[in-house]
Amino acid sequence: MEYLRMKTQDAAANEKLINNDWNEVTSAVHKLTSHTLKFAGLGLFTVIFQWLAAISAIYLLVLDKTNWKTNILTGLLVPYIFFSLPGVLFSILRGEIGMWIAFVTVILRVFFPKKFPDWLELPGAVILIIVVAPDLIANYVRGNWIGAGVCLAIGGYLLQEHIRASGGFRNSFTKANGVSNSIGILLLFVYPVWDLINTFL
Repeated sequence: MEYLRMKTQDAAANEKLINNDWNEVTSAVHKLTSHTLKFAGLGLFTVIFQWLAAISAIYLLVLDKTNWKTNILTGLLVPYIFFSLPGVLFSILRGEIGMWIAFVTVILRVFFPKKFPDWLELPGAVILIIVVAPDLIANYVRGNWIGAGVCLAIGGYLLQEHIRASGGFRNSFTKANGVSNSIGILLLFVYPVWDLINTFL
C-alpha cells in the first residue's frame, strides 16, 4: 500500500512540476513574442522614416533646381542624404554601381565642364561622398546618434533659413511655393527625431 501511495504522490509532484515548467515556457514565449514585435516595429518605423526623410531631401534638391528656386542653402542636403539614406540604397550606391556613377561624374565634370549641367552638381556630390567616405563615417557615424544629430541640426538650420527667406513663419506656410518647401523641410525632422528617441530611450 505504501508503494502505491508513493507512486501517486510522485505522479502528482511530477504533474505539478510539468505544469510549472509549461507555465514558465508559455511566459517566456509570450515575452519573446512581445519583445520581438516591439523591436521589429521600431525597426520598421525607423526604415520607413529613413525612406521618408531621404525622399523629402531629394524632393527639396529637385525643387531647388526647378522654377521654385529658394534662397536656402540646399548644399546641406548632401550630408543629410548621406546620413539618412536607407541601408539598402546606401549599400548599392557604395558598391560598384556607385563607383561607376562617381567615375562618370568626375570624367564629365573634369573633361567636359561646359556640357556638365548645373543641376547634376549636388546629386553628383552625394554619390561621390557615399563612394569615398571612410568606413568610420559610413558605418559607425552614419548609423549612430551622431549622424541623427547632424541630420537634426541640418533640418533645423534649413527650417530657420526657409522661414527667414519667406519673410516670417506665417508666410512660409501661406505662400504657394512656401508650403511645399515647408512640408519638405518638416519631413526632414521625422527620421532624426525618431532615431534619437530610440537611441536614448
